[in-house]
Parts: sequence; C-alpha cells; structure tokens
Amino acid sequence: MAGQVATDQAERLAELLRESRCTVALTGAGISVPSGIPDFRTPGEGVWEKVDPMEVAHIDAFRRDPARFWGFYRERLRLLGDVQPNGAHEAMADLERRGLLEAVITQNIDTLHTKAGSERVIEVHGSIRTASCQSCGHQFPMEEVPALFGEDGAAICSECGGPVKPDVVLFGELLPADAMAEAEALAERADLMLCVGSSLEVFPVAGLPSVTLRSGGGLAVITIGPTPFDANAKVRMDGDVVADLEAVLQAL
Repeated sequence: MAGQVATDQAERLAELLRESRCTVALTGAGISVPSGIPDFRTPGEGVWEKVDPMEVAHIDAFRRDPARFWGFYRERLRLLGDVQPNGAHEAMADLERRGLLEAVITQNIDTLHTKAGSERVIEVHGSIRTASCQSCGHQFPMEEVPALFGEDGAAICSECGGPVKPDVVLFGELLPADAMAEAEALAERADLMLCVGSSLEVFPVAGLPSVTLRSGGGLAVITIGPTPFDANAKVRMDGDVVADLEAVLQAL
C-alpha cells in the first residue's frame, strides 16, 4: 500500500510539473544528506546536536574568537569540498534542462546544485565557494584560504591583515539582500513551489512557501519529517529524496 501511495504521489507531482508555467524549487539540508553531509537538526544526528551553534556559527563568536570559529569550520569546509552531488541534485538539474524548473532557491552552502548542472541557483545562505576579509572586503577563492591561516589557526587577509570569514551566512547575520529579493520574486510568481529536504522552519526562508500560497500557487513537499506546510501541500512525499525525485522523473 505504501508503495502505491508513493507512486500515486509521484504521478500527481509529475502532472503538476507539466501543468505549471513557473515551478521553483526550495531546497534544504535534507537534499544533501545522501551525499554524506549530515543535516543540522535531526534529533540525535544533526550537527547542532553535538555542537552549540551559538559558540561556533554565530557572527559574534567569529568576531570574538576567529581561531575557535575556524577550528570548527576548517574541517567542515574541507569535508564539504570533497562531496559530490547525488541523484536528487541531478534530478533538479534534469528538470531545469527539460524546461520544467525555473530556478533552485537553496539554503545549502555546499554548491552541489551547481556541481550537478543546475544553472539558476539562488544561494540564500551564501556558499563555500569564497571567503572575504571583514576589513577590506578582498575576496578569496576557498582553495586559497588554507594559505592564509596563521599560527593561531585563524585566516588572515594577505592584503590588509584583517580577519577572513567564509562567505556563508552565520547566525546573527542578515541574508544577502539581492538573493532574498530574487527568491521572493520567484516565490511570488511560482505556480508551484517544490520544497525538497527542508524542515521549512528557519526564517526568513521558511516564509517563501507562504508567499507562493498567497499568490495563488501550490506547494509540493518532499522531505523526511513534518513541516508546517504539510496540510497545504498538493503532494507530500516523505521517503528517500533521491528515490522520490527519480520516481517523479520516471512519471514525466
């Protein structure tokens, strides 16, 4: 019975994708879990179950002790740089190539959507692609950052000696204004928002599905665990994100 329900939901989502004039995806940490990246909030498993984010991932923590911040992030960024896209990322790119997906709005910093071939990706939490000096603004490709670490373990700008921070949004920072403006415009125009691998609980990004609903669009939710928008979703799938999206592609 469960298998038939999943098949029915995949076929329904395929139908919605064919009918939609503008479909936008919103993705969270759950889409990258099959690539080997742990999410943040799963009880007993998430990153923040083991580390207090206010101690290592808040902008005040970075300013107070850049070396401690980098002690956490340096290894995490190294691991993120080694991972590869999974079938769910590839499905997003495939939908875009078929003209069935206009853009991907992602909360993830891992750049896996771009690696998979998606062309229009709005990274509302920044990315690990670059790091910038907080004093002079000079930007470094992430592969150049290891050469900037001093003896205390903090990255120091080679141009001015200021502290260097990865271009990811930390707790206590505002999201990039241009990226959020683009995301909100897409959400407002969308006939269908496809929410994949997100708990839809972290604002302001979690407010985007409401923008689509207020504009008369529909939602499809593919993620493990409940979300605040389950009751509003035209399609709700809660299995493996790779298998669910591959089933949708097969139904198209």
